Amino acid sequence: MSTMIVESGLDVANANTMIVDRADQLGLAQLYQLRGRVGRSHRRAYCYLLVPDLVDAEAEERLQVLEHHTDLGSGYRIALRDLELRGAGNLLGAAQSGHAQAVGFDTYLRWLQETVDGLKSGQGDEGRAARVPPEVILDLPAHLSDAYVPDEAVKLELYRRLARAEVPSEIQAVREELRDRFGPLPDDAQRLLLVSELRALGARAGLEMVLVKGDEARLNFGRDANPRLAGLTAALDVVQFEAEVRRAAPLSLRLRRLGGEPIGSGLVRALTAVLADAHL
Repeated sequence: MSTMIVESGLDVANANTMIVDRADQLGLAQLYQLRGRVGRSHRRAYCYLLVPDLVDAEAEERLQVLEHHTDLGSGYRIALRDLELRGAGNLLGAAQSGHAQAVGFDTYLRWLQETVDGLKSGQGDEGRAARVPPEVILDLPAHLSDAYVPDEAVKLELYRRLARAEVPSEIQAVREELRDRFGPLPDDAQRLLLVSELRALGARAGLEMVLVKGDEARLNFGRDANPRLAGLTAALDVVQFEAEVRRAAPLSLRLRRLGGEPIGSGLVRALTAVLADAHL
């Protein structure tokens, strides 16, 4: 009956009270649509959702969303929450699987755009996989602390921007914004930006893993990567890093800092030089 009410667009302007029995069995979108069937005129309206004493956790969460979003214009926020609770579906298709909150809605939309662009260009998933960021591991914390960025919403947006960054200029923009809004960057925030830079550069260089520990580093290239070892070695010499080949195929290097700048920033400088020479 509830589906028929929603689909038919039933509009009784004088109705100001609705009672929904066993509201725990209905979805969030259904409950929101039903609630919108009353209060459509100048009269104050009420919608009572009746549930048993014990309901499952998912139903409880749906009801809490409706309880917390009662102001005008809350439909968009409820729709986003419903998307997170039920899953956004696969990238291209009708199946509903996965959960958007696992990667964030912005990242999901970016993946969707990359998939569509890849299919249009004939590359599909293979073209997108060539730019998968490497895993970057540091031996020290890399994050935005609550003391530095106290607002959780702002912090989340900054994390998303860094996760989406594909070129160093985007990361530099975040660095300048942090300095302007919150002051000089603490060490843990500097390391977070370093991780983002290594991810962005490493994706273009074909790296699969970057491990930085003390004055040493480990670079593991993907199987499909074809790095120019001579150019990479020359760039490492400039920043005074000693390189040792631990595995030839796929290439794995062990780096040791002999002097000059720290291992992290030196690695960023070397990768930037290699990519500039290769015109990537």
